[in-house]
Amino acid sequence: MKKIVGLIFGIIFFLNVSYSQELRCNIQVNSSQIQGTNKQVFQTLQTAIYEFMNNRAWTNHVYTNEERIECNILINLQSHSGDEFKGSIQVQSRRPVFNTSYNTTILNFKDDDCKFNYIEFETIEFSESEHRSNLTSLLAYYAYIIIGLDYDSFSMLGGTEYFQKAEQIVNYAQNAPEKGWKAFESRKNRYWLVENVLNDRYKGLRQFIYRYHRLGLDIMDSKEATGRAEIAESLDLLQKIYRQKPDPYLFYYDLIMNAKSDELVNVFSESFMAEADRVYKILVEIDPAHAEKYKKIKE
Repeated sequence: MKKIVGLIFGIIFFLNVSYSQELRCNIQVNSSQIQGTNKQVFQTLQTAIYEFMNNRAWTNHVYTNEERIECNILINLQSHSGDEFKGSIQVQSRRPVFNTSYNTTILNFKDDDCKFNYIEFETIEFSESEHRSNLTSLLAYYAYIIIGLDYDSFSMLGGTEYFQKAEQIVNYAQNAPEKGWKAFESRKNRYWLVENVLNDRYKGLRQFIYRYHRLGLDIMDSKEATGRAEIAESLDLLQKIYRQKPDPYLFYYDLIMNAKSDELVNVFSESFMAEADRVYKILVEIDPAHAEKYKKIKE
């Protein structure tokens, strides 16, 4: 009887461990630019990052295996000396569109301020109450950004708690010698990303993310015209911020447009003339960098 009870508790424990993690994060550490060194350390680093991102529970919510957030992290190393690594980190995340096999991009960002120390086989540990190392702070920051954006796409401003956790990581890293955490270092870094997301002046960006995904893309399988119309209406939020924003380097705004420009062309390429014309005029105004691409909407 004790064996049966133990087996039952073992199964329950296994299920909780297996299905409580939020991320299904593919990790790649590219060391092709580094010559004449032990390549094993890079594989060990990749494995350690994979386990850190995928085996940790980042929220108090229970996720099934199918609900885990699909994301990619590419660390492209440029130099390695002793236990110091330097390069860039590319972070991508996506979420499924309801009742389809299509995955829509939520985040696609390259961070060039990727510098950290790592000793082979050391345990990667993270604390929410201090900056222990640049590697753990980097990884945890992007884990919370990924989760926050995913929650924002399913419920209005739903990711606030996780963006605040990312902001806390930024605050604890203010005395770190590595770049990327401080406001004065750049207008497009980790500090400004979370600042933009949590800034009430730019709340419309987060409202757009919800309306675009949950009220737009998610219903297009059954109500294509209605979903597309909602996406068209949600662009008004971006237009308003574009016209009123006091900061010409609004970082989160740029990330949204870079992630969504191709998809917007696909969504409205089948639109009726009046809607396509209206959307085209908005897009070339608010996203002139992709103006040539948006011409396809009117073709």
